[in-house]
Amino acid sequence: MKAIVIARFGGPDVLELRDVPAPEPGAGEARVRVRATAVNRADLLQRMGAYAAPPDAPQDIPGLEFAGEVDAVGRGVDLPVGTRVFALAGGGTYAEHVVVHARTLARIPAGMSFVDAAAVPEAFLTAYDAMVAQGRLAAGECVLVHAVGSGVGTAAVQIARAIGARAVGTSRTADKIERARDLGMTAGIVTTDGKFADRLPEPPDVILDLVGGAYVAEDVRCAARRGRIIVVGLMAGTRADVDFALVLHKRLEIRGTVLRARPLEEKIHAGQMLERNIAPLLAAGTLRPIVDRVLPLAVAAQAHAAMGANEGFGKMVLTVD
Repeated sequence: MKAIVIARFGGPDVLELRDVPAPEPGAGEARVRVRATAVNRADLLQRMGAYAAPPDAPQDIPGLEFAGEVDAVGRGVDLPVGTRVFALAGGGTYAEHVVVHARTLARIPAGMSFVDAAAVPEAFLTAYDAMVAQGRLAAGECVLVHAVGSGVGTAAVQIARAIGARAVGTSRTADKIERARDLGMTAGIVTTDGKFADRLPEPPDVILDLVGGAYVAEDVRCAARRGRIIVVGLMAGTRADVDFALVLHKRLEIRGTVLRARPLEEKIHAGQMLERNIAPLLAAGTLRPIVDRVLPLAVAAQAHAAMGANEGFGKMVLTVD
């Protein structure tokens, strides 16, 4: 099969299209013919040698999400060949085939293209799991979403609107703020210095922090009493000078979360969440993936360069033909 391989650690130019052996499904597993995958920050970090794949995933083929058709199953799996599915993976989705546990797969809503479906799993599951399942965002509450123009950010704004919450976002560019308003964001803040706490229209009940670093200290300053701060990304660094007197006084929760390194049981639960909680809203048109650009797998390096330069609004999708 064809796959994008990390030839060595480095810049986008280390990504090479190669012929590699196709994986075979074991007991409880399914192999999917990948039709589209999407680019994530984790892929860039893996390419640079800063974020290794889990032991059960390919170490030299990036990719965390996919959409395609089941084309082979292992022992004990009754999922019909040909079923259109999308899901998360520990790695290896920049390829014509990927093998995952069958119970992590979710069925693609009828009428949804593979390109749109590939833009869903990482963004919408990350947002829903962090903001709703862990952050307990409820109708009538306010959520602050950092990096609102990212795939996760655009998903979070839509999910908040769907459950009756208000979303406020931050971005480094005014264009992304304006485009996020069209998705239902009620207010936005352009920040180039990481300062936003004194500019919010109201104290947020939940903060979805995709940036980390010094943003966390600002999160603590602006959060409502009994607020929940969920840290998902660390683009701004791994350290912050946090005023814990405010954490105690406001009775705040600060929680970190990742999807990739979770045990199989939790990945199966994520697949169920995708099918039961997210797919119906996609089918109804309440949620929609935001695709910035579509490129063929062979030029994955172009997508990596664009994401590294913080270009784009929403997801970058790679088609696997």
